[in-house]
Parts: sequence; structure tokens; C-alpha cells
Amino acid sequence: AEPATYAVFGLLLVLFAAVAARSEEVVTRSLSLVLCVVCALVVAVAAGASLELGAPRTAVLVLTVPAAAVVLGLWLRTPAVVVPLEAGAGSGALVALGLAATDGAYLSLVLALCGVLAAATAVRPERRPGAGYLAAGLLALATWVRLVSAGVTHPEAYTLPVSVIACAVGLLRRRTDPEASSWAAYGPGLGVTLGPSLPALWSDPHWQRPLLLGAAALAITVTGAVRRLQAPLLLGGGTLALVALHELAPHVAQVFDALPRWSVPALAGLLLLALGATYEQRLRDARRLREHLGRMR
Repeated sequence: AEPATYAVFGLLLVLFAAVAARSEEVVTRSLSLVLCVVCALVVAVAAGASLELGAPRTAVLVLTVPAAAVVLGLWLRTPAVVVPLEAGAGSGALVALGLAATDGAYLSLVLALCGVLAAATAVRPERRPGAGYLAAGLLALATWVRLVSAGVTHPEAYTLPVSVIACAVGLLRRRTDPEASSWAAYGPGLGVTLGPSLPALWSDPHWQRPLLLGAAALAITVTGAVRRLQAPLLLGGGTLALVALHELAPHVAQVFDALPRWSVPALAGLLLLALGATYEQRLRDARRLREHLGRMR
């Protein structure tokens, strides 16, 4: 029943908040704050149901709980207490994403708001690098989802200007701070365009997009290899490999259709045999490749 739900979880929220405010033990405060987040999530979901907002609109209401947790974390600034609180806020954000999953527009909005909350966490003095990467990824994903939900067939017209500006900002940052990671400087800018272009590539029957995307990915890969930048090398190389797979897939399928059925297992066995015979060499090559990538910025 609605009155019982609000009464029970509202009372629990007040009790856990009081315990967190009065207790000086770190474990007790952390657990109490996490339970406060859980109770607040239940109240928010119940409020959305009472107001008949529907799941996507309720998701925006649910996000007020993680937002309050982030603001409280900015005020507390005690890592042993803030980390569990942020974990609870993350679970609330996952609940909001699940509620908004059926509506592209609201899902894009929820992703963007989650990105803003992650960015607010990343700018703290004791910020964690992962929060900044998460914020950039969520904002980029929000852009992709919005483009898909709007039925845009040429996302590059919207994402390419953003990529150019973001990469220019990354270049300025690398000039002022040469030790900055290429993922922080160029990763978001490259991902904003390369991400939506790949799904559009697989549904595009024309040849212009594969040619242009492949040429751009090749240029990004070569730039990353020459400048010893990890993000352009991996993002460009991965995109180039997927473009090549898209172009070669029909021809490879025709070749396999023309071959006898026993030839495919035979070729797979020969490949496994060759890999097994040179296992140690391949393992050394993989280690050298990992060390080489690790030395890149």
C-alpha cells in the first residue's frame, strides 16, 4: 500500500540519516549512508508510480537520489565514507538507466545527467582519474543514443564538429601538459565520431562512408603510431579493422560457400596446429606488444 511504503521507508531513511550523523565509526557511517540511498531510491520509485509518470520519467526523478549523494560526498570528503556512498549513488544511476531503457530520448537525458554527476565527482581535489573517463564516456554515449533515437542516418554531420573541437582542446592540453594521457586528451573527441559512424556503416549500402571512414581511421592510426599516442593508435586501428571486416565479409562468405564443407574444420585445425607449434614465440610477441603499448602516452 502507498501509505505504508512511504511511512516505512521514509522512517527508515530518517533513522539511518540520524545514525550516520551521530556515529563516529567509519563502518557504521558508511553502512548507514548506503542504506539511506537504498531507502531514498525506494521512495523515489514509489513517488513516480504514485504520480503515474511512467518508467522513463520516473528515471529522471530517481536521479535526484544519486545527485544528492554526490553533493553529500563533496561535503564529507572522507574517502572511507565517500567511496561506499558513491557506490550507492552508482547503483541508483543503474536503476535510472534501467527505467529509461525503453525510451531513447529519456535514456539519452539520463545518460547525460549521469555524465554530469560523474564529472562533478571527478573535479574534486581528491578526484579519481576513472571518474573523468566515465563522465566522458557517458556524455559521448548520450550523444550516440540521442542520434539513434532521432533517426539520424548521417551522424557525422553532428558529431564531427564536436570531435574537431574536442581534439583541438586535447592538443592544447598536451602542449601545456606533455605528461597528460592521450586517452584523456583525444579519446573523447575521437570516440564521439567513430562510435556512431560504425553502426551507421553496417547499415549503409553505399561505398562512400566505408571509404571515408577507412581513410580517416588509417590517418588516425598512422598519427598514433608516429606520435606514439595510445588512444589514436588503438581507436583508429580498431575502427580500421572493423571497416575492413565490413568490406571483406561478403567476399569471405562467398569463398567459404565455394569450398567443401570439410575444408573449414581442416583449415581451423591447421591454424591451431601452427599456433601451438609457435606458442612460445607468440607469447613473447604479445608481451613485447603489451610493453610497447604501455610505453605510449
